[in-house]
Amino acid sequence: MTKRSIGPADIMPMAEYAKIRHGHRKALVQVKKNRRLEVGPFATFHFESYDTMWAQVHEMLYIEKGGDEQLQGELESYNPLIPQGRELVATMLIEIEDEIKRGRILATLGHIEDTVSLSFAGQTVTAAPADTAERTTAEGKTSAVHFLRFAMTDAQAAKFKTAGTQVLLGISHANYGHIAVMPEATRAELAKDLA
Repeated sequence: MTKRSIGPADIMPMAEYAKIRHGHRKALVQVKKNRRLEVGPFATFHFESYDTMWAQVHEMLYIEKGGDEQLQGELESYNPLIPQGRELVATMLIEIEDEIKRGRILATLGHIEDTVSLSFAGQTVTAAPADTAERTTAEGKTSAVHFLRFAMTDAQAAKFKTAGTQVLLGISHANYGHIAVMPEATRAELAKDLA
């Protein structure tokens, strides 16, 4: 059974985590490879799971060394990004190395998070924010990081899980209209989230 939340009992002591950290991070690279999809020149989607969030919580605790005082905040931040059985959850990054260019482009992409969708087998699933933070300023500049939830009906989940189903991930923003075909390996990996 797929775990749907991380609790204090799931957290390794940092001394134990340090012993497995290198190997665990190396193994997770392949998992993350099949959970990543680029859409257009700047947008990259990282589809999250219990495993990716477990690793993220451990990394934050390991790096920041905040101990038990830090743990609750990390669980509150990352548990909402674990799929709950009839949804996919993704972090969308708008990645532009040049700081000036990044600022200029982000200023034209206000509310881009409202224009993201998955299309497959005659179905369209529109993304919704996975958190309550407003990601666009009053001036229309968007954030470079967005957390998105793709909630599905049982019928949609069944169609998504069907081997060989072509899935398109698209952004229909007026200033950023791009579509990517999801590789079958990615669709198969994400289908595991739809238990």
